[in-house]
Amino acid sequence: MADEKRNKSSFEAKKARWGLYFTLPGLLFFALFSFYPIINAVITSLFNKKLLTLRKPDFVGLANYIRILSSTDFWNSMQATAIFTVGCFVPLVVICLLLAVFITSRNQGKRTMQMILYSPAVLSSVVIALIWMILLDPRGIANQFANTVLHTKGIDYKWLADSTMVRISTILVYFWKYVGYFTILYITGIGKIPTSIYEAATIDGASKFQQFTMITVPLLKPTIVMVSIMAMIQCIKTFSTQYMFTQNGAPLAPINVITLNIYNTAMRDLAISRASVMSIILFLIMLILTCVQFKFSKSDDVSY
Repeated sequence: MADEKRNKSSFEAKKARWGLYFTLPGLLFFALFSFYPIINAVITSLFNKKLLTLRKPDFVGLANYIRILSSTDFWNSMQATAIFTVGCFVPLVVICLLLAVFITSRNQGKRTMQMILYSPAVLSSVVIALIWMILLDPRGIANQFANTVLHTKGIDYKWLADSTMVRISTILVYFWKYVGYFTILYITGIGKIPTSIYEAATIDGASKFQQFTMITVPLLKPTIVMVSIMAMIQCIKTFSTQYMFTQNGAPLAPINVITLNIYNTAMRDLAISRASVMSIILFLIMLILTCVQFKFSKSDDVSY
C-alpha cells in the first residue's frame, strides 16, 4: 500500500515537472514581451528621458504624471477616446446580438452569412483604413450613396475633413471590421442554449420576441458580458484607423485617441517619458475593465 502511494506521488511529481517544462517557454515569452515592457514603462515614466539622446536622463519623480494630468491635450485624447468607444461600443454589442439571433434563426445560408460578416476581421487594420479612405474620398462611393439616399446632388459630406464626420467615419470603419467577429461570439453562445427550452416556450405559446427577451438574453448574459468587455477594450486600443486618416489630411483633434497621442508624443515629440505615463494610464484603465469582466463573468453564470 505504501509503495503504491509512493509511486502515485512520484508520478504526480513527474507530471507537474513536465507541465512546468512545457509552460516555461510561454512564461519566458510573457515576461520578456509583456511583463518587462510594463516595468520598463513605469521606470521610464519617473525620468525625464528623450527618445534619441545619449544624455543620462534626470529623475523627476511624479512630475511627468502631474504634467500629463494637467495637459489639455491629454484630456482631449481621453475625450476623443471616450466618444469613439461609446459610439462604436454600443452598436457593436447591440447590432451584433441582433445579427446573431437573425442568423441562428435561418434554416439556410447560415455559414455563408457568417463568412461574409467575418471576412473583414481577417484583414489588416491598415488595409481596411486604406480601403475606406478610397470609399470616403469626395469622389468615392460614400458620397454617391449618401446623395442617392438623401436625394441630394453633388454634395461633399466631408467624411475625412469635418470634425463630426471624421469621428463618424472612424466609428463606421471600426464597426465594419469587428461586426462579424463579435457576431460569431454571440452565435457560439446562442448555440450552447438547449433547443428544448425554445421548443417548450413555443408549445406554451411564447412569441419570438418573448423568447428573445425571456430566454435568449438572460441565458446569454455571460457571453454578453464577455463581448461587452472585449469590445470596449478593443475600442480603447484603436490606433491604425485614426493614424491613417490623419496621415491623409484628416483633422487630428477630433480623433486624437490616447493611443495615437502616445505614438505622436514618443515618435514625433521624442518625449518617451510622457508617452510612458499615458501608456500606464491606458494600462490601468484596461486592467480595471478586465477586473470588471472577471467579476461579472462569475456573478452572471447561468445554468440551463
